[in-house]
Amino acid sequence: MHKLWASVCKEFWLLSRDWGGIAILFIMPLALIITITIIQDGTFKTIGEEKMSILLVNEDQGSVSESIHQELVENFDLIVLDSEAEAREKIAKGEYQLAIVIPENLSNNLQIKVDQNVDKLLAKFDLVEDESINQTEIKANEIRLYFDPATQHTFKSSVRNGIDKMISKIETASIYKAFQEQLSEDENEIIFDSQGFIDFKEIIPQQGDKELFPNSVQHNVPAWTLFAIFFIIVPLSINMVKEKTQGTFVRLRTNPVSYATVLGGKTLVYLAVCLIQFILMLLTGVFLFPAMGLPTLDVSGRLLNLFIVAASSGLAAIGMGLLLGTVANTQEQSAPFGATFVVILAALGGVWVPVFLMPKFMQTVSKISPMNWGLNAFYDVFLRQAEIWDLLPNILLSISFFIILSLIAIVYYEKKNAV
Repeated sequence: MHKLWASVCKEFWLLSRDWGGIAILFIMPLALIITITIIQDGTFKTIGEEKMSILLVNEDQGSVSESIHQELVENFDLIVLDSEAEAREKIAKGEYQLAIVIPENLSNNLQIKVDQNVDKLLAKFDLVEDESINQTEIKANEIRLYFDPATQHTFKSSVRNGIDKMISKIETASIYKAFQEQLSEDENEIIFDSQGFIDFKEIIPQQGDKELFPNSVQHNVPAWTLFAIFFIIVPLSINMVKEKTQGTFVRLRTNPVSYATVLGGKTLVYLAVCLIQFILMLLTGVFLFPAMGLPTLDVSGRLLNLFIVAASSGLAAIGMGLLLGTVANTQEQSAPFGATFVVILAALGGVWVPVFLMPKFMQTVSKISPMNWGLNAFYDVFLRQAEIWDLLPNILLSISFFIILSLIAIVYYEKKNAV
């Protein structure tokens, strides 16, 4: 135990002398999480809370285009232009993400088409004469959408689906109105209920009487905390390489201290660093974010589970740092490899792109990322109200990962330095 404590003290003093490294470990993750959360907070708000500016060119000026105009005003900050060419130019320059062009005679053509279909149906029941049916051929009209080339596909799909739903609603109302006019001279005699019969209702998870709505803070704090924790690989492996090049390891081999004890001292110190990083992230979410107008991170009743997940994830990161520091011979090997590997693990783990949006093959590959284990455990605590036994699979995976990599590092060191 005395040897382990001496190893811990050595690591602490070495780390405390590196003020630049300490700043990178503690200040940069805070700057990262604050920046990312502010940027992404808008994606968790409803359109009503933050309207996006779009362009509208109305070449119809009829009842249908007026209905479309009213629907768009409710959901977007609408900028009306007179020219399709002007709208196309602004979209091409990236000034706006979307322009909607309503074609000429849309209202008139829709009314003619609806009347034709209604008359044909009523003619089957001899309620109207075939000769009275308007035989004018009406081609389908197109509402033209111009998207900024940089616009993401998901946004395009959501806009197209929303406009399609809006047009379908207007067409249905027109059909009901046409039937009403044909079947009764007095519009009040027959009233069709055009309200949709089938609707959607989202069931929100609840805790007691309180509905639980996910927000940007609950997603960003665990994700970027893990990213910061795993970046411990870089300074840990660099310090181990420095000890090799400065001859510290040679002096340690002359003492009756096992390599496992040396790694144990490093593990305890850097685990403490990981937990301090985690505490700073929590404090930022609880106190700083509300002062900046962002949602508050709710940690009530979850602290123990959160610290257990953070500790297990920290051990997984430390295990990788110990192995890399043992195998690498120069800082040029450890630093670039460690930084790049962390970025790859973050991409695989779902820190940047949700795993469910990845291709099936990548979804399978993501399950081997220690960041994915930690992120799922954090989400279980923050968003799914999981208990400690629900977290055990991911926690045990992280701890086992640390043990396996540490054993590999010890075996590799012993074989390499065997006399």
